Amino acid sequence: QVELVESGGGLVQTGDSLRLSCAASGRSFAAYNMAWFRQSPGKERDFVAAIHWSGGSTNYADSVKGRFTISRDNAGHQVSLQMNSLKPEDTGLYYCAANRFRVSPYAGHYDFWGQGTQVTVSS
Repeated sequence: QVELVESGGGLVQTGDSLRLSCAASGRSFAAYNMAWFRQSPGKERDFVAAIHWSGGSTNYADSVKGRFTISRDNAGHQVSLQMNSLKPEDTGLYYCAANRFRVSPYAGHYDFWGQGTQVTVSS
């Protein structure tokens, strides 16, 4: 079981960059697949990016491919999301998630969630 806490969100302008972090506590962090999702009011929680427990493979939503990079630091017990060339449509509450099953774009496949960090991109 892991506890996840996101940080790094903020208000930025179109074209800016942000780096989100997810700090994890608990046993066996290195065994968890990790992911980022985002959600806007009135919308479903959408997949953003995921990374395999080994760090050997990653997966991205088409809307962020080429702009966002997910990475993990098992020694530091954290997962990061580097976001470049931000657009207003990237605005949302970003959540860190974990499971021990597999990398997945479906929110229902993740067992553990952080509280979220807000990212707002102005035009």
